[in-house]
Amino acid sequence: MNLKNRKEWNELKGLIRELSYEKRNVILASGKPSDFYIDTKQTSLNSRGAYLIGTLLNELVATEFKDAIAVGGITMGADPLSSATSVISYMKGKPIHAFYIRKEPKGHGTGQWIEGTKNIPAGSKVVILEDVVTTGGSTLKSCDRAKEHGLNILGIISIVDREEGGREAIEAQGYKFLSLFTKTEIVQ
Repeated sequence: MNLKNRKEWNELKGLIRELSYEKRNVILASGKPSDFYIDTKQTSLNSRGAYLIGTLLNELVATEFKDAIAVGGITMGADPLSSATSVISYMKGKPIHAFYIRKEPKGHGTGQWIEGTKNIPAGSKVVILEDVVTTGGSTLKSCDRAKEHGLNILGIISIVDREEGGREAIEAQGYKFLSLFTKTEIVQ
């Protein structure tokens, strides 16, 4: 599905450039140095940004992963994406639940890795969401945790693909990978 002709896609690209893109030296979660940073949380926690992200992600899930009953990913980057997508899906009349995958198991109570499990029993078809994919390492950890819970992963959607090997690493594991934007589209 090509969303690039949609006004929502263009508006979201502008918000990401304004709120999330920074030209500065950083060390990424992958451990790699970079001369720019894309912090999509700045956009996904903006009310208009959340609406646009939820709208576009919901549309991708509904068209590319029709059988999905839930979306989720590793906390904290995927949390606002999952929630926004879930709310928009409800508003559109085809509810999709959200779930969050912890980086560490809950330290008390049930010790669970995944929040929202009562909505996603084992065997549920889900889509993993990511804010930014660089090498794909965090995404594949999310997939491992979801599979340990017995979830059936239909695919992965990222807000931004940094075009640094993540797509290839994810697809090498047999997953369908989509992104709303590439680094090239954001920085040009």
